[in-house]
Amino acid sequence: MDIVLTQGDITRHIADAIVNAANSSLLGGGGVDGAIHRTGGPEILAACRRLRDSTLPGGLPTGQAVATTAGRLPARHVIHVVGPVYSPREDRSHLLASCYREALAVADTLAARSVAFPAVSAGVYGWPIEDAARIALRTVRGTPTGVQQAVFVLFGTEAYDAFQAAIDAPD
Repeated sequence: MDIVLTQGDITRHIADAIVNAANSSLLGGGGVDGAIHRTGGPEILAACRRLRDSTLPGGLPTGQAVATTAGRLPARHVIHVVGPVYSPREDRSHLLASCYREALAVADTLAARSVAFPAVSAGVYGWPIEDAARIALRTVRGTPTGVQQAVFVLFGTEAYDAFQAAIDAPD
């Protein structure tokens, strides 16, 4: 798999699927989640409401993934994941890694060959960006998948620099 880093706005990225750092309600929020819902339009919210009314009445659990339409985004699908809130007292890194593994598994069911990822949990959920980058890259590299290109679309210089350092670091 080809792994690419870019700095920018994930809602403008062209890919088969983009990953949304969602909250468990799937009904929109701030950060990446809010941007995806705003830019993608009402089709994404309608699809999320259908999921809540059927298979996910309690919301999407942390570490899991589910796909919807991408609405007006330049992608075919949105893969929603719920990242963990960072805790210095409890190791939740397995849940963060699960977001990336599950997103790739869902991408495979969609026959997606290109997937764009944000830095899951590294915004309002408070995960330290250097650790988030290390977990994200290690997990994506180590997950068997049919995805041919994983693009990390990073908002801001700090996130880009952290991912660049992590991608250059020896495993």
